[in-house]
Amino acid sequence: METISKRWLTPMDIEEVYGFSKSTQAKMRMSTNKHKIPFCKIGGKFIRYDKFEIDKWLELHKVVGVGS
Repeated sequence: METISKRWLTPMDIEEVYGFSKSTQAKMRMSTNKHKIPFCKIGGKFIRYDKFEIDKWLELHKVVGVGS
């Protein structure tokens, strides 16, 4: 996972840093369940993600595997 120092991330940044493709991001934004990814829409067109909110969201929704 690459580190990015800016706070507001584009969909391309999310793909690069977290590995979520743009189509997966779209599905997560449209989700109606509790796992909806936090995002902002600027001017009704541009999607941006708050890096702090994404990190917090990932921590809250992590699944811990059971050792074998």
